[in-house]
Amino acid sequence: MPQLSPLNWIFLFVLFWVAVFSVSIMIWWSKKIYFATESSKKSLVEENKWNW
Repeated sequence: MPQLSPLNWIFLFVLFWVAVFSVSIMIWWSKKIYFATESSKKSLVEENKWNW
């Protein structure tokens, strides 16, 4: 084990869990997008009354 200061170990621990959560959120987000069907997209367009 390298001799790092306790502050660096805390930083590495936090960095590791931030990376784990970021990857898991990106995987969840990419899986979530595929569940939108064509009919739900059309209904969203029809419900929009704004002309922009």
